[in-house]
Amino acid sequence: MASPKIEQLEKKIGYSFINKNLLKEALTHRSYLNENSAWPLPQNERLEYLGDAVIELITTEFLFRTFPKHDEGVLTSFRAALPGPLSPPTITHESACRG
Repeated sequence: MASPKIEQLEKKIGYSFINKNLLKEALTHRSYLNENSAWPLPQNERLEYLGDAVIELITTEFLFRTFPKHDEGVLTSFRAALPGPLSPPTITHESACRG
């Protein structure tokens, strides 16, 4: 069963997560685990790695389709000039995962 805080978050954003533990993992920063060793889930860096790869793929496809006459060297330069992935709003465990 989801905690009341997760239910509040879902209601606020209008989306119900199927895997609540995956949501909690996505919100678990490494520093939280340092202070809460009993927390049963891993920290979010592997999910962040996967998300960064997805964003890079979407960006690459966009540049590929938008600039069909440019070669891969120019497209790579365009992609490298873009800022990194935008950080989502910070949500702490105390506000989102605890009930």
